[in-house]
Amino acid sequence: MAPALSRSLGASSVAALRPTPSRGRGPTLRSAVAVQGRGAAAVAARGVRWEAGRRKGKGRMVGVRCEAAVTEKPAGEEEAAGEQFEYQAEVSRLLDLIVHSLYSHKEVFLRELVSNASDALDKLRFLSVTDSSVLSDGGELEIRIKPDPEAGTITITDTGIGMTKDELKDCLGTIAQSGTSKFLKALKENKDLGADNGLIGQFGVGFYSAFLVAEKVVVSTKSPKADKQYVWEAMADSSSYVIKEETDPEKMLTRGTQITLFLRDDDKYEFADPGRIQGLVKNYSQFVSFPIYTWQEKSRTVEVEEEEEEEPKEGEEATEGEKKKKKKTITEKYWDWELANETKPIWMRNPKEVEKTEYNEFYKKAFNEFLDPLAYTHFTTEGEVEFRSVLYIPGMAPLSNEEIMNPKTKNIRLYVKRVFISDDFDGELFPRYLSFVKGVVDSNDLPLNVSREILQESRIVRIMRKRLVRKTFDMIQEIAEKEDKEDYKKFWESFGKFVKLGCIEDTGNHKRLSPLLRFYSSKNETDLISLDQYVENMPENQKAIYYIATDSLQSAKTAPFLEKLVQKDIEVLYLIEPIDEVAIQNLQTYKEKKFVDISKEDLELGDEDEDKENESKQEYTLLCDWIKQQLGDKVAKVQISKRLSSSPCVLVSGKFGWSANMERLMKAQTLGDTSSLEFMRGRRIFEINPDHPIVKDLSAACKNEPESTEAKRAVELLYETALISSGYTPDSPAELGGKIYEMMTIALGGRWGRPEESEAATSESNVEVESSEGSATEVVEPSEVRPESDPWKD
Repeated sequence: MAPALSRSLGASSVAALRPTPSRGRGPTLRSAVAVQGRGAAAVAARGVRWEAGRRKGKGRMVGVRCEAAVTEKPAGEEEAAGEQFEYQAEVSRLLDLIVHSLYSHKEVFLRELVSNASDALDKLRFLSVTDSSVLSDGGELEIRIKPDPEAGTITITDTGIGMTKDELKDCLGTIAQSGTSKFLKALKENKDLGADNGLIGQFGVGFYSAFLVAEKVVVSTKSPKADKQYVWEAMADSSSYVIKEETDPEKMLTRGTQITLFLRDDDKYEFADPGRIQGLVKNYSQFVSFPIYTWQEKSRTVEVEEEEEEEPKEGEEATEGEKKKKKKTITEKYWDWELANETKPIWMRNPKEVEKTEYNEFYKKAFNEFLDPLAYTHFTTEGEVEFRSVLYIPGMAPLSNEEIMNPKTKNIRLYVKRVFISDDFDGELFPRYLSFVKGVVDSNDLPLNVSREILQESRIVRIMRKRLVRKTFDMIQEIAEKEDKEDYKKFWESFGKFVKLGCIEDTGNHKRLSPLLRFYSSKNETDLISLDQYVENMPENQKAIYYIATDSLQSAKTAPFLEKLVQKDIEVLYLIEPIDEVAIQNLQTYKEKKFVDISKEDLELGDEDEDKENESKQEYTLLCDWIKQQLGDKVAKVQISKRLSSSPCVLVSGKFGWSANMERLMKAQTLGDTSSLEFMRGRRIFEINPDHPIVKDLSAACKNEPESTEAKRAVELLYETALISSGYTPDSPAELGGKIYEMMTIALGGRWGRPEESEAATSESNVEVESSEGSATEVVEPSEVRPESDPWKD
């Protein structure tokens, strides 16, 4: 149960004063003076003696006296008398704190009591190795839980070691006294026997969690070391307890302990329900090494005989008492014991002895899944931290959007010595981007608080997290390296976004994350490729990894930025998901190759002809200046393009601003800051293709007729068309549509000849419109036309 508040830690020969009652409710300080004559023998070391005192009245006071160590002083020095002080504690208040302040959820009471029962069975099993007589008078080592909805009670019975009268006072009567801790200490002192690491208890307050739901607790226990059976009783709000000898023959136990909880009125309906108890056992104590049986209602089909009277046939007289028996099948309900923890803790076994089908079966039962996992890993870590774990990659992505990238998915179940502790972690054991991984972790070294609910932040937790993450990466990498690429294709379709999120959030694991990435490219538009494949296919003179970010695969294929690169047989990655561009920007490089966005300025392809570029710049300097003058502040500058071959122009973004794709995404944010759009948008550079006919015509217009209205309108239309083809959104789509319709009218007008009738109809309609403008005609809406018999007419 736990270290005692009142126990002797060492022998002391110093006389101490008995505690006297103190006034007031709170902890009080009292003094006791230890008098020691001069020249007394030196005391090498003194223990600390804790002594309990009682206070009459409402609560019981626990007095704790600490006796100071005294050493011999040199002759001639005056010896100063030291004062001794005692702590006082009110037991009822202490119990109230333990019950109501340690635990977040009432349901953990069953976990604590079942763990105590498991420890009692473990102790008996251990002692039976040297003394087989302790098993002679009892049955199988098991735990049975029987809820009674009508009486509002729960009875937990184990066939463990039991307790004597002195052990009842020592373990249940002393708060924070752990019987398991004392047992382990005795084992360690006896080195020949060794130690049993399967014991769970350590704090000594788990038993008192029963008062979370019970107003009264009765413990009946029989130890193989005693001839008598004793009963321990206590009320929730009392500061005292009663121990008596059991005299009722019907309540006698052969061996072990029986705990009966008399539930509070508020908790009867919930915790006296057999289904609820079954669920709690499966959740918290499913992997306890002893069988746990719960009292459950079951149903079965049985055949019964029914008597029915036969109707007399025509011409026959009815005879009384003549009946025929008929068989009928009915469903009968009955109560019986049901095994609640049939699933075995697979992580406690040697991985070499476990078959793949067993891992898959455990995964389906433990996590309520219907598909086999894509991969699993079973490992044991030793060294600074010792723990066992089985991790799984699910066969499909979560169906609920709420579970995607949610750090509190409850996918990792933490156990301490096979007892469930928690599955509610906020990134302590796994980072957010690996929240899809499911599995169990079992360790004896975890830093828990007394309620066993909170995983405290410590160096041990950080080491565990690091090793779990590394094992997960190894598991994913094994899928990627398989000859059958279908498994990794399934993984990427389900969890590719998680891996990309890791590139953003976990800079320390970029080397492990980067090889797992997959993208479409200009040379692989149907199959995903890895960055390793891209680097292997690069020409020797290529110094960067080129990519383009768009909203779809089709728009990436037809983007004007690609033209020159495709012509030079340079592969370009297609980033078509919203998270792709941010992930690549966080990686920055891969195998010393920089990532370059081909939609941004200063694109270097490595084989430029500088002489030809200089000639083009000189030839088209006047055109660039004229176009910049027409567009004004819409663009930062106009220049000759290195990336175009068939398109007349393109609009690229500055080096340090958002790309067109990023600008589109930021505008779509629900809680986005619109004030930052203008600042982060970056400058836009208008690039023209000097080999395109439109650009050559505009160059001629610039030289021969710079004030031409048609030429200026063509520049405006060219710019707005470039906006769309480059992935930007025009400021006024309707205005752009009007310009396109006008250009189409000019281009199509009279080309195929118009019918005379349609021209005449057009002229007549124009005359009617002009005449209608001259006279004001009252227009009556259909809703205003009223019949003469309308009663509402004025």
